[in-house]
Amino acid sequence: MEAGVVVEKPQKARRAKNGREDLAGWIFVGPMLLGTLFITLIPIIASVLISFTDWSFIRGVGDIRFVGLDNFQKLSTDETFLTSMKNNFILMLAIPVAMAVSLLLAILINGKVYFKDLFKIIYFMPYISSVVGVAVVFQVLFHPSLGPINQFLTMLGVDNPPKWLADIHFSLPSVMLILIWVQIGFNMIIYMAGLQNIPKDLYEAASIDGATSWQQFKRITLPMISSTTFFLLVTGVVYSFKVFDLIAVLTKGGPANSSSVMVYYLYEVAFTSLKTGYASAIAMVLFVCVLAITLIQWLGQRKWVNY
Repeated sequence: MEAGVVVEKPQKARRAKNGREDLAGWIFVGPMLLGTLFITLIPIIASVLISFTDWSFIRGVGDIRFVGLDNFQKLSTDETFLTSMKNNFILMLAIPVAMAVSLLLAILINGKVYFKDLFKIIYFMPYISSVVGVAVVFQVLFHPSLGPINQFLTMLGVDNPPKWLADIHFSLPSVMLILIWVQIGFNMIIYMAGLQNIPKDLYEAASIDGATSWQQFKRITLPMISSTTFFLLVTGVVYSFKVFDLIAVLTKGGPANSSSVMVYYLYEVAFTSLKTGYASAIAMVLFVCVLAITLIQWLGQRKWVNY
């Protein structure tokens, strides 16, 4: 009888201790779970439901009218939306360019270069700078007549330099150049961290075997930083689909919607035209695009990413 009591007490003590630990854990994660629930999950579910309605948030909940797939059918013939979607996919091309330039800079700075920390700060500054400030600076640089870039081109003998942000053919490439410039610093820092984790013995063995610098880069460096490249590729693509503030300050989607993207068009539909249901449909298409591209990247990484 006493032995049974002796065994039962430690079990009760352990259960009480585990209960206190569980309670403490829920207390710690509770604020994050509540924030995720009310700020992320519930708005996503609400947006899915609203995308099947014809509704404006200023009319109140009682005025919601279910329209089925009408919003999505309208999107398929909406020229502005289709142009914005096309521009989003074109913006994706800036990501591999930024990654290639960042990797080159990371390799150069990671080598025997003086003032490494200074170069890191210089290249990282655009990434942590205010997007609005960056946009205003480039508005001045890209000014058609008074901008330093066109004045320099005129000095070189270019009679009719591009109008950049004011030209339907150059507005989106101008935005892509700014995105590349902003992203280089972040990508470079991540690549440098990946390069420093590569064992030096691999390069020494390759040098002894007579491998050239290009062969070492192709056979050692690229495979060893493939996981870093995959991370930057996924986050870069997601970032390119989220671009809003840069477009809003620089071009407002113009001229003639040549630089409009889905997020900016969503904003205009929701808060200028006050079509909440239609804007939610745009949000769903945007979500599906990002999800599909991420899944394709995730499936494809099995063939080229080494962990």
